[in-house]
Amino acid sequence: MKPIVILLMGSPADSEHSAAIESALHGFGVETAFRIASAHRTPEHALAVLAEYEGSGRPRVYITVAGRSNALSGFTDPQVSAPVIACPPPGPEVDLWSSLRMPPGVASAVVLEPINAALFAAKILSAHDPAVAEAVRAFQMAQRRRVLDADLDRQGGPAGV
Repeated sequence: MKPIVILLMGSPADSEHSAAIESALHGFGVETAFRIASAHRTPEHALAVLAEYEGSGRPRVYITVAGRSNALSGFTDPQVSAPVIACPPPGPEVDLWSSLRMPPGVASAVVLEPINAALFAAKILSAHDPAVAEAVRAFQMAQRRRVLDADLDRQGGPAGV
């Protein structure tokens, strides 16, 4: 079965940040599902969404995107068997401590950059899909090439060597 990343947003206000994560995941060839469920406002709906994906049998990672008090990742993690990555949107109203400090037994990771959250999820899922593993390797190689080319260019040498 193809792996999937479930992007779980706390509200529609998180759409732009989630879209950046989704775009990066598609670059790694990872399928995504975009869902909205609030730990505060719609906990029953959130539980139903999680149960849907937990019952699928597919390799999966959840990425939660919620601002202010990030209850969503703390709510999600103990309900699922798959990894949970919190990637809260930037802003002065975001309480990062609510993502970083979880009670014992709640083990969601926190990655602040959307591209890095996608990369982390892709690395996890690469164990289940060789094509995703290859896309991760290609991305990492491109990152290395970009730095080496910039250094060569800065030194006046030919780029791309």
